[in-house]
Amino acid sequence: MDTRQPINASAMSIMTVLCILWGLQQVVLKATASDLGPVLHIALRSGIAALLTISLMLWRSERLNFVLYGKAGLVAGSLFALEFIFLGTALHYTTASHSVVLLYTAPIFAAIGLQWKLPSERLRRLQWVGISLAFIGVVVTFWGGNPNNPATQTSTQQALFGDFLALLAGLCWAATTVVIRTTALSKAPATETLLYQLLIACFILLLAAWFLGDFYFRSTPLVWSGLLFQSVMISFASFLIWFGLLKRYLASQLGVFSFLTPLFGIVFGVLLLNDPIETRFIIGSALVLAGIILVSGHTWFMQIMTSPRKSS
Repeated sequence: MDTRQPINASAMSIMTVLCILWGLQQVVLKATASDLGPVLHIALRSGIAALLTISLMLWRSERLNFVLYGKAGLVAGSLFALEFIFLGTALHYTTASHSVVLLYTAPIFAAIGLQWKLPSERLRRLQWVGISLAFIGVVVTFWGGNPNNPATQTSTQQALFGDFLALLAGLCWAATTVVIRTTALSKAPATETLLYQLLIACFILLLAAWFLGDFYFRSTPLVWSGLLFQSVMISFASFLIWFGLLKRYLASQLGVFSFLTPLFGIVFGVLLLNDPIETRFIIGSALVLAGIILVSGHTWFMQIMTSPRKSS
């Protein structure tokens, strides 16, 4: 029996804080990219967060069950690493604002993938409308630039390449979600699921950073504060809090709130990094976010529409 409850004021407050933190992570990666390679940055934050997770598991006397969860953990961890290879590389070419919106297409891909695996995840008509809107939004986001201006053509092509890599990162995130939801990991403790992803990501991303030319680290106060923020607040604390919320509250309602993240990401990118915002990007982002909300919030919307009104 599902004992999860609708979100309350406390859950809404926690989710708002999480979305602010998640909206900042691409901005921090971009802001420190000249002194710390984004792929290396994510590798280091994953390693530090893995040590923190191991410490928490030891404190709780938790043990890894590699026989039961290890195989699925390796697959999920590899996809998790691939996601951040694409995202880290994308940030060399596109803005933090673009990357956070395109990364958050993941729920769309996850919804499509899960419906073939889990009968309970079959998409409804309203959700297919949402997927169509999101697809149109992605097309609009990529459609543009000024090919008639030789001075900006190269940068436009590079930005589109970065956008494409961010979209691939979203696809890998979705694949990770499908693996976690459809394998033995669905019953694993949150700490063990997180640890597999962090350890494998750290190892693969260190190698990737070396081969991609992202293996550079110049010590500055901004780099160290950014790495501390990413390791403790993002990769460790926020992910564990998120898993805890998923066990207590309805995932569909939490999912709707999680899509405040791209909005915060855009705002932080503009305010802190002076990211340019093009008209096509605004229109495309609005369509993508509307589609994501329709897909992830379908159950919530249907409950609101079908709930009986109290008589006065």
